[in-house]
Amino acid sequence: MRVHLLKYVAWVSDSVTQQKNTGLQKTTTKSRTFYWLGLILLSTSTLTSAAAKIEHWQTPQGSRVYYVHTEGLPMVDIQVVFDAGSANDGQEFGLASLTAGLLDTGAGKWNADDIAQRFESVGAQFSVSNSIDTATVSLRTLTDKPLFDKALDTMQVILTQPVFNEADFKREKNRTLAGLKQQEESPAALASIAFYKALYGQHPYAHPEAGEIKTVSAFKAADLKSFYQKYYVAANAMVVIVGDLSKQQAEQTAEKLLTGLPPGKKPDALPDVAMPLKASLQHIEFPSTQTHVLVGLPGTYRKDPDYFNLYVGNHILGGSGLVSKLFNEVREKRGLAYSASSAFIPLLKPGPFLVSLQTRNDQTTEALQVLNQTLADFITQGPTDAELVAAKKNITGGFAMRFDTNKELASYVAMIGFYEMPLDYLDTFQQKIEQVTVASISDALKRHVNTQLLQTITVGKAEAKSETVVKPEEKSVK
Repeated sequence: MRVHLLKYVAWVSDSVTQQKNTGLQKTTTKSRTFYWLGLILLSTSTLTSAAAKIEHWQTPQGSRVYYVHTEGLPMVDIQVVFDAGSANDGQEFGLASLTAGLLDTGAGKWNADDIAQRFESVGAQFSVSNSIDTATVSLRTLTDKPLFDKALDTMQVILTQPVFNEADFKREKNRTLAGLKQQEESPAALASIAFYKALYGQHPYAHPEAGEIKTVSAFKAADLKSFYQKYYVAANAMVVIVGDLSKQQAEQTAEKLLTGLPPGKKPDALPDVAMPLKASLQHIEFPSTQTHVLVGLPGTYRKDPDYFNLYVGNHILGGSGLVSKLFNEVREKRGLAYSASSAFIPLLKPGPFLVSLQTRNDQTTEALQVLNQTLADFITQGPTDAELVAAKKNITGGFAMRFDTNKELASYVAMIGFYEMPLDYLDTFQQKIEQVTVASISDALKRHVNTQLLQTITVGKAEAKSETVVKPEEKSVK
């Protein structure tokens, strides 16, 4: 469920550090994690090399597989990723999320308790997540054959034989509706919902992953079954395997997991994202002492040739926390907010570029003016040479730590595979960062961030002179 714009799923971005401060919550995750006597599943593997060798092939069922062999711990991380995120909801907003959430509540002859016990008995961790672009089923397990086989068998049944029984469906549907209702009391959630709507209009990226009260209320269990049958098919699946398995074992694992899935076909391509025709400012009245401010527009996509220029530029602008230009101007110099940040969120199609802050209600106008001026000056002037050098050191210095466990590496490999990026992406990442210049940052920003088209959302108690005001109940679940 998209709850606010200050958290984000790590694998959607290259910089975990950058997104901790500025990212969007774009993933709904329903997971059961099981521990067995504190086994080494919670230990880290030693992936200390610059990157890992990614091997790629296609199964007889038509699914793509990405495999990395690691040594040091007898464990493996497996992800099965489907192009079945909320962008495929159509007009049934929330259908993808609820479908993913029901997968492990009952499968084959097992109910949720049976599934939990099977994973717990072998010390495995299992989760299901849903985002705008994807639905992901994940497993972390030991590679000792009896333990591995039981965990893999369980995962395979969940993937291929979910039951979507009525009792589980009603429980999860009511839970989702309760969460949607609770969003009406959250200024952060209201801001996020309005921001996406302002940026994307009628595009499939516009609605929240969890859906809307009106759409979710109308769902029946049969709707989830239909979505599952259409999108959870071999042609639409990608398998990621990272761990202590040989290539032969990995090939057998991928084929076994997908046995039972119909061939199916990939979904139709998403429509292109259209830029807003003009700038807009919308205020949502809310009885809070702080006003949430979001400013942005559609930004960049995962395979954008400008991505690295925008990535480094954003790091300097608002992605580097306490040392960013936005933080310095808004917080350090003027004390208008505890924090101010920015982010480019690349997706299959252009994801959001956003600048965000929270400020006292009576300081909203001043804070917004400083935000806009800082952004405009940075686009016009670009960074200094010193700022660029510092940013490169910060980004490349901690790069290897971002995938120094099997689990983290699997997430990066999933990103590389789903977005069909070069297999040497991790190997060349630091080289791409070093190639960025002051001029290339300025050029990319000028082409991607048109300040005349910025969409601005404020949620809080309006100042004496307010903008166009929308009451919360009118904008609560859009």
